[in-house]
Amino acid sequence: MTGSRIVALGHYQPGKVLTNDDLAAFVDTSDEWIRSRVGIRARHVAGDDETVDLMAAHAAAKALAGAGTKPGDVDLVMVATCTAENRVPNMAARVAERLGIPAPAAIDVNVACSGFSHALAQADHAVRAGAASRALVIAAEKLTGVTDWTDRSTAVLTGDGAGAAVVAPAATAAETGIGPVVWGSAPEMGPAVRIEGTPAVFAQEGQAVYRWAVKELPPIARRVCERGGVAPTDLAAVVLHQANLRIIEPIARGLGAPQAVVATDVTESGNTSAASVPLAFSKLVARGEVESGAPVLLFGFGGNLSYAGQVVRCP
Repeated sequence: MTGSRIVALGHYQPGKVLTNDDLAAFVDTSDEWIRSRVGIRARHVAGDDETVDLMAAHAAAKALAGAGTKPGDVDLVMVATCTAENRVPNMAARVAERLGIPAPAAIDVNVACSGFSHALAQADHAVRAGAASRALVIAAEKLTGVTDWTDRSTAVLTGDGAGAAVVAPAATAAETGIGPVVWGSAPEMGPAVRIEGTPAVFAQEGQAVYRWAVKELPPIARRVCERGGVAPTDLAAVVLHQANLRIIEPIARGLGAPQAVVATDVTESGNTSAASVPLAFSKLVARGEVESGAPVLLFGFGGNLSYAGQVVRCP
């Protein structure tokens, strides 16, 4: 068992962009208020026909193309989401059907904002154990579909999109590109982030989440680096859950990686929950901001309140 690696990434965002000024036309807010509190300038909003599985399939198709991997070579599909419109067939099965992937294990993962890192770890474990030879790991969210547009504390945050990774075995131990996961939760604080009710609505206790994140997460992020055998000062990039710029900045400072590129896709995409980490990572790679083989910290946190992270090598 020599481990696994990310071969390629892909991402997708809806074409409709909702700026802060657009939002201010129907919510009691302003561009200055939003930027000063959460750092967001705009977000992408899916149309009625842009379902979670459709966005996931678009991102996955780009990752497969980048990897030169045929759908028939994939035997595990994992989709991290907390906004699936339907329960059965699950999102992974729907994506497999859209892409023409025959007979894969099809698994959905709902760990909200840390879902991608949870799913990536499980795919890594499956490849290491020989239970999968090629895995497609996707995170996709339609968070605007569960947004209360009259609540400015949450309406200013949400966006839609998807990110995907193709995971394959490493040829040698030296080529292993996905480090050990560090994961956990604070279940007693779970109600601080909720998508509940009929119809389901997103709500959160923003100050409680902020205090938990900036106090508890920097030492956990450092532990992720330690388990991955990489000092924070050796990281080329840091990709945190794109919750809020005012949360990303203190966690990045507390990590102690001043040389690293810190993903701030939240400014243009809003909070896309589980999709935010692969979406931001894929964009960094597409823009050539991280060299192939360089160590990157992926760290998701939020709903449940859960967290998960690993150091990966840039494809």
